[in-house]
Amino acid sequence: MGLLDQLTRDMKEAMKQKDKTRLSVIRMLKAALQNEAIHLNKELSEDEALTVLSRELKQRKDSLQEFKNAGREDLEEQVKGEIDIIQSYMPKPLSDEELEKLIDEAIAESGAKTKADMGKVMQRIMPKVKGKADGAKVNRLVQQRLS
Repeated sequence: MGLLDQLTRDMKEAMKQKDKTRLSVIRMLKAALQNEAIHLNKELSEDEALTVLSRELKQRKDSLQEFKNAGREDLEEQVKGEIDIIQSYMPKPLSDEELEKLIDEAIAESGAKTKADMGKVMQRIMPKVKGKADGAKVNRLVQQRLS
């Protein structure tokens, strides 16, 4: 079952349960996916849908940090709830060990030796970890390995 079908089914369930927060987030996700499909002028693949979800999740995480900095605890809780809902549609995150193994493989494949070769490694690793690991974390781990 595709992500849009899953979202539609969950949206109906949220309506029945009168779960306004979940309903709102699901509608927002569906709208983002449909807008992306319109923008690309085609049906989204699972990879493209995952990219949209990752972008929405990153936006929420950035907002959460801003709310923390501003001391807006009321908005912090709301955004945390939205993050949890979005994450329920994301693939299971990679463990640190799995991520390090993938990074080591990418370094070996690319023949990278120094930080100057970091682009080669990131180009190989990011498609493999899309939606399963935070890009900033991957970047940091690759830098550590190449230093």
